[in-house]
Amino acid sequence: MTDLEGALRNVVRGDVGFDVTSRALTTMDASNYRRVPLGVVAPHDAEDVAAVLEVCRDHMVPVVARGGGTSIAGQATGTGIVLDFTRHMNRLVSLDPETRTAVVQPGVVLDRLQDAAAPHGLRFGPDPSTHSRCTLGGMIGNNSCGSHSVAWGTTADSVRELSVLTARGERLRLGQGWSGAPEGLRALADGELARLRTGFPDLPRRISGYALDALLPEKGADVARSFCGSEGTLGVLTEAVVRLVEAPRARALAVLAYADESAAAEAAAGLLPYGPLTVEGMAADLVPSAAVLPRGGAWLFVETGGSDAAEARARAEAIVRAADVVDALVMTDPAGQRALWRIREDASGTATRMPDGSEAWPGWEDCAVPPERLGAYLRDFRGLLNAHGLRGTPYGHFGDGCIHVRIDFDLLSDAGIGRFRRFSEELAEVVVAHGGSLSGEHGDGQARAELLPRMYGEEMVGLFERAKGVWDPDDLLNPGMLVRPAALDANLRFSVLPRKPVDVVFGYPSDGGDFSAAVRRCVGVAKCRTTSASGPSVMCPSFRATGEEQHSTRGRARLLHEMLAGELVTDGWRSKEVRDALDLCLSCKGCRSDCPVEVDMATYKAEFLHHHYAGRRRPAAHYSMGWLPVWLRAVARTRTARLVNALASVRPLARVAKRLGGIAPEREIPRVATETFSRWWGRRVEERAGRILRPVREGDASFGDGLHTVALLWPDTFTEHLSPTVGQAAVRVLEAAGISAVLPPTRAMAGRRGRVCCGLTYVSTGQLDRARRVLGRTLDLLEPLLDRPVPVIVLEPSCAAALRSDAPELLPDDPRARRLADRVLTFAEALEQLAPDWTPPRVDRPVVGQTHCHQHAVLGDAADRRLRQSAGLDGELSGGCCGLAGNFGFEKGHFGVSVACAEEQLVPAVREAGEGAVVLADGFSCRTQLGEVAGVRGRHVAQVLAEGLGGGGS
Repeated sequence: MTDLEGALRNVVRGDVGFDVTSRALTTMDASNYRRVPLGVVAPHDAEDVAAVLEVCRDHMVPVVARGGGTSIAGQATGTGIVLDFTRHMNRLVSLDPETRTAVVQPGVVLDRLQDAAAPHGLRFGPDPSTHSRCTLGGMIGNNSCGSHSVAWGTTADSVRELSVLTARGERLRLGQGWSGAPEGLRALADGELARLRTGFPDLPRRISGYALDALLPEKGADVARSFCGSEGTLGVLTEAVVRLVEAPRARALAVLAYADESAAAEAAAGLLPYGPLTVEGMAADLVPSAAVLPRGGAWLFVETGGSDAAEARARAEAIVRAADVVDALVMTDPAGQRALWRIREDASGTATRMPDGSEAWPGWEDCAVPPERLGAYLRDFRGLLNAHGLRGTPYGHFGDGCIHVRIDFDLLSDAGIGRFRRFSEELAEVVVAHGGSLSGEHGDGQARAELLPRMYGEEMVGLFERAKGVWDPDDLLNPGMLVRPAALDANLRFSVLPRKPVDVVFGYPSDGGDFSAAVRRCVGVAKCRTTSASGPSVMCPSFRATGEEQHSTRGRARLLHEMLAGELVTDGWRSKEVRDALDLCLSCKGCRSDCPVEVDMATYKAEFLHHHYAGRRRPAAHYSMGWLPVWLRAVARTRTARLVNALASVRPLARVAKRLGGIAPEREIPRVATETFSRWWGRRVEERAGRILRPVREGDASFGDGLHTVALLWPDTFTEHLSPTVGQAAVRVLEAAGISAVLPPTRAMAGRRGRVCCGLTYVSTGQLDRARRVLGRTLDLLEPLLDRPVPVIVLEPSCAAALRSDAPELLPDDPRARRLADRVLTFAEALEQLAPDWTPPRVDRPVVGQTHCHQHAVLGDAADRRLRQSAGLDGELSGGCCGLAGNFGFEKGHFGVSVACAEEQLVPAVREAGEGAVVLADGFSCRTQLGEVAGVRGRHVAQVLAEGLGGGGS
């Protein structure tokens, strides 16, 4: 233990982490920069903060305050001690509706404050797009703004008092009238009144530099306001009193369409006199093709408020009439508004990939100019991009003259880094020429502080340095930010990554086959750190269960980044730190769809496990559950299902089996079906199937019996051996719809033996060589059918996802894998596409349950929603993950997290369902979890529809 670590542990009641994992998780924020800290402290209270500052002062070690770690300019990273306020100092201390104020600790997430204020008709005005995970301390440090700043201003406009500790241990209560000012600050300001009155540009989004003009007597000598935006360089915030505003009772959203980005920018300032709540802009290349927006090349999102929906709509329609638009849409439905806003909020991640898939980065993320100059500035900005051969898509707060943009800088080569510097220097001149601020929201950090003299001049920057000296004479608080800054092209987080592609198994087609590029996808926007799943979202269930950064998608990506870097995590694929962080990853694939940059941690986990255990003994669960298809086929072949079930029902024997198999002792061993689905199907339809398949075997190019649509019904392991009633119900429904279901052949035309398998259990346990062999054999068996347009219906969502995504990525050089993937249909998709004129039976019952996480992430559920609607199955299924997630919830040590995931959304929804509600769960894992945790029976939608046909469905 180092002297510093020991000294901190002796005086801090909170958490002290000098281990590799703690440090690796905080090497980066959401910027281009990386610094390795000595250690991380999560203080319990202000006394802990004071103790940390005293120890660090004695050791002359710098201190960096960190909230959600979503800063885009590098100011949440450091080489000394990082203070993590999100673990313990994260409380809403009080809320007073009468005075419209709240007292908060620095680590409280903005959405928690909004949730507490909402019942009183109040809210905190500023709301960055990261509102679900950014903290009030970070917002004060950066003077954050958000989309509603045209109505409610910046964070500084909402701050009343701040409790601050200086690096030398002085406790200050900052406010107006010089309240809490450190000694020497007033004298400094009084001696520079002329400069303070004339040296700052007048615009709503001037975030760059220190807000020393807030100390002017005509502005109330507001020390608290001047502290906002200081990026942790002046003092450490321990508590804040903030102002709340009255929230409109109703809102409407006008989406105004323009021909292009410049037209939208030119129009934005003209809408401000109408008193909108937002004027946000974005162009077509940031909008998903499926987005329902009025026709145009760029849009303004203009929100209005009112005492009721009619008043809000009337104000929105007035703006539409006043605006010169190509087309427009006014949305008053709250769900519809949320869907539209989600497009805008995800832009910070979406923008990190260009339309062709190439990478784009922050660095010049949020310059701001006077709103009336925005159109001209954007033209100059575009011209500069073209001159440097760069690309970027501006979006953001057009009503405030502030744009966000990610640019396709090459930050991996010396030439590219040189161009990054030259562009930054020239763009700073363009911003200043338009009367703007280098930062309009996210702060200067390392990205822009070096260029502050171009905006303010050397004398004003010298005044900033003198102010820093008053507050922090020892330069211990976040050194290298704002004053005496590090170079904007130093400490780049990419410089430590390998320059040659890493040898991997998956193809990573969206990343050019480069695992490093796949890991670089995570830019730190931290949507995975959201503490509650909203709507249908899934990501990231393990983080919501534990609250630990290492169990978030971002945390795991950070550890993989450090593993590739080899500086902090030094044992590569053998790393225990990476293994332990990935251990609680459910492989739900939620991040593949919910992460704005589509990080696929389930794939990265499988890749890591493959290398980590190469040539070594694996955990018992990898053999017991990873090889589940083999064991279940052996039971079926020997017809010993009844014996296996009987032995499993003897508790002492079951305990031994679970211990040997690495299975959680709390789990029940699933019962094996005494008759497999294939045997049932063979008894019922073998003769007909023979007639249908005979032309194929004889080399006929046709397929089918001429009377029905024919499709292969995939006998996945779970349907085949554990819940064949699902397959039986599916056959009944498919036949009722005019679809003849046949099973794949069990031997290839060349005489090879075997059964088809998607390889899911091998993939999820990282046995990728085995998965490739299994998939290769499957493709051999199916090869005669893959040249024909034969649809493949897969009832188990996780198996369908494996065939659609994992198979072609594991076998990128085998075109048969892609052909098979393109033929895969879910049950609902099959009914919709193969029997479009068929009407399902009317069940007319409410439904409850959960969309399977793999269905949500890989397959989509639009067809399922339409099927349920047609059948009269009313109600929305919840988001999140059931927590069982295949082998995850069965593995020893995972039971607690597994149940916590289920208890988040699924189980409460089922418990609150009324009498007669149908519990839908298409996945075997989901049905098993519901039975064990909630004591209810979930059913596949095929079973429900089969029951509706009459004669029972299960």
